[in-house]
Amino acid sequence: MFKNLKTQLLLSGAGALLLLLLGVFFAVRGWTAWAVVMMAAVCVYIVILNLWFRRRVAQPIEELTNVAQRIAQGSYGVKIESKSENEIGRLAGEMNIMSEKVAMAEKSRTEFISQVSHELRTPLTAIEGWAETIAFDSAVQGDSLRGIHIISKEAERLTGMVSELLEFARIQDGRFNLRIELIDIAAELEDALFTYGELMKQAGIEVNYTPPPAEISLIPGDPERLKQVFLNLLDNAAKHGGDGGKVDVSISSDAQGVHIAIRDYGHGIPKGELPHVKEKFYKGSSKNRGTGIGLSVCDEIITRHGGELNIENADGGGCLVTILLPQQNGENHGR
Repeated sequence: MFKNLKTQLLLSGAGALLLLLLGVFFAVRGWTAWAVVMMAAVCVYIVILNLWFRRRVAQPIEELTNVAQRIAQGSYGVKIESKSENEIGRLAGEMNIMSEKVAMAEKSRTEFISQVSHELRTPLTAIEGWAETIAFDSAVQGDSLRGIHIISKEAERLTGMVSELLEFARIQDGRFNLRIELIDIAAELEDALFTYGELMKQAGIEVNYTPPPAEISLIPGDPERLKQVFLNLLDNAAKHGGDGGKVDVSISSDAQGVHIAIRDYGHGIPKGELPHVKEKFYKGSSKNRGTGIGLSVCDEIITRHGGELNIENADGGGCLVTILLPQQNGENHGR
């Protein structure tokens, strides 16, 4: 048996050509019956050849394409079964090896991030605590007090980054779970606004909240995770759109579910960066410091609630973030 696909295709084509030439030969000789038989044989042979090509070439290539797409979407370690020993079979084997190596590298990266994040938490907590203690000392004045406030602020920022990295590690190794219960989503959003809204006002950012026109029924969700999403999105609106001086927040519901919108009036997101803003570690051209995984974590939380998180540039400038949450349990709940 010829295991080389190129040889198989060459011999198959040669066989079809031979049958065709025989048919022509019989026709020239005037052997009409034999010529008709040969032409019929050519047609049957071509049909069989097409079926063989579909089974041995087209279908395996389609399976390889699907696996490659799954790997590109983050399903590292996925493998394809291939019993053939031709070029396609060898390609499948190499893809399996590549997928396994990528999975191992991703696991090592996640473990490293998790370990480093845990190690950083303790000293950062100590730095924050001592900075706050020293700041209350009346003997510390002037530039020294200003320096202590800077230390406290930067330690707080680093603590937030560490928390995001830990969330990312939990998502990657499957320890990220939701505690679903019936919640008042409007109240959760208003709590987040109360928590972060005052800080935005102190930064000179006007916060406009439009409550739901009618009472929204309780919906299934994890209150802590959803509040985490709201705070992160408000923080992004303040950081990236704060120069617009205003942030609009609204909530409503309809037959599709609960709609939440957060819109700033900053410079917006460059068009070429919009498709990538929810990707892990993507920061684009933003000058703001951070891990680049906050939106990725938010998207994961909303997706696991069975909802959608969309980010786009708003008409008239600024960025518009919309969240759609179902009012009934989705298949992703409790994952």
